[in-house]
This record gives sequence, C-alpha cells and structure tokens, in this order.
Amino acid sequence: MAAITASMVAELRAKTDAPMMECKKALTEAEGDFGKAEELLRVKLGTKAGKAASRVTAEGVVTAFIEGNTGAMLEVNCETDFVTKNDSFLALAQAAARLVAEKNPADLAALAALAYAQDGFGPTLEDVRKGLVGKIGENMGFRRFVRKAAGGKLTSYLHGTRIGVLVEYEGDEVAARDVAMHVAAMKPVALTSADVPAALIERERNVAAAKAQESGKPADIVAKVIEGSVQKFLKEVSLHDQAFVKNDKQTVAQMLKEKATVIKGFTLYVVGEGIEKKVDNFAEEVARQMQEAKGQ
Repeated sequence: MAAITASMVAELRAKTDAPMMECKKALTEAEGDFGKAEELLRVKLGTKAGKAASRVTAEGVVTAFIEGNTGAMLEVNCETDFVTKNDSFLALAQAAARLVAEKNPADLAALAALAYAQDGFGPTLEDVRKGLVGKIGENMGFRRFVRKAAGGKLTSYLHGTRIGVLVEYEGDEVAARDVAMHVAAMKPVALTSADVPAALIERERNVAAAKAQESGKPADIVAKVIEGSVQKFLKEVSLHDQAFVKNDKQTVAQMLKEKATVIKGFTLYVVGEGIEKKVDNFAEEVARQMQEAKGQ
C-alpha cells in the first residue's frame, strides 16, 4: 500500500476544501489514488469536494479573433497576475490568436514557428516569446488553441481575460452571443446530454450508487435513485438542458427554438484550468534572494 504523506493530504485538501482528517482517510482507503479519493469525499461530504473544478490557480489570458466565418481562441499562461496586465504580453496573446485564425497552424510548435515581430524581437512568434521572457523577467507560454473555419457563423465572449467562449452557430447573432455568455457562466461540458463523455457519466453513476447504497433502501428504490441522480447530472452539464441564465423559466434549447437559432458547437477555456500552481514560501524566498545577493 502506498504511503500517505502530509504533502498528499495537503494537496487533496487544497483541491477539495475537505477537512484534513477526511482527506487522509480518503487517500488511505483509495491507496493513494487521488481520483478515487476525490470520489470517496464526494460520497461522504457531497458537493463540497467538487470545488476543485471551479478553482483556477495558474495565471494568464484567453484571447479570441474572428474574421468572417474564420475564428480562433487561444490561452497563453504566465506566472503572476501582474504580467496579465502588461501591454507587451497582451499584444503577444492577441497576435497569436490572429495567427491561429489566419495561418491555421497544426499545433503549438507550428504556431511558435510562424513569422511575427514585436518589441524588437523576432522573426518568429517563439523568438518574440523568448524575448519578452527576458524583458519582463517571467516565464510565459502558449497552452492551447482552437480554430473554426467550417463555414458556420462564429461569435465569441470573453469574461475579462480569464474565461473565453467560442460558439459556432446558424441563426440569430444576439441569441448566439447570449449562449456564449451563458456558457461562460454555467460551464456546460457538452451540447446535449447525448454528448456528455461516458467517463463523466460513469463517474457520476458510481458516486450516486455509493450514496444510495448507504441509505439502506430496497434495491429497486436504490436503482431509481441512482438513475434519477444521473439524469439530474446530465441536465446540469448539458447546454441545451440548462436553465437559460437570462430567463430561468426556459431552457437554452427553448430559447434557441424561439430565436430560430442552432448552436453547432462551443469551446470554453478557463485560464489555468487543470494546472497546479506552485505556492512559494515567502520567508524562504526572501532568505534565498538575500543569500544570492551576498554571493554576488
């Protein structure tokens, strides 16, 4: 059995907000498997253990560029929030999104190799990135991008610089932009319940089953409770089934039908989603810098 260290317990607590001892018990029962431990905490503590999904730790910005029926959205990361307000950093991010739309790079490596000059650096986007790392004194990098050019209409919504949504649609532009804003707020994982990944459904079913079986109810009742929980989950994470943020008396699907609009797809980026950010000890950092200064 894997040894459960204090750092493992602290990491699980930071991700779930669950009590320290509960985290240790869950990790012990899960034999060190973080994914399984999170599920165990959800069973015991309910939705509190799911807070990790809403906590974003890494810094950076999301930018978007649309021209006609071609558009792109991109996330670029940095180390601190301070840099996300730097004009040169923002210019680099915006230029990269435009290059994705215009040049259609196959991947991040191809994007980095594209011709671009800024602030005296170049001749490629990667050269500019490296130059700004040296100039600003902080690491930064392109994390991911999406490009759409299939012929459908496009709209985007940026909530500040940390959340971005790109929507492909047919129909009313205002309705489509409202959907983009809805996605930023409600964060659905799929267009319809049929599109929700099987792995997510299975995970939810396992959690629901564990909760239901603890109730001591008859098997047929337990089965109905499990299915009810899964169906509730699907409605909560499917765009079409969610209550529309501007009018919770109707679903997004109902609003779209009313507006004769079809959403063909959407992409949601949240800055730093899934990235663990290093938390430095301030006192140790100051001591280290003083030692380095003495050595000069």
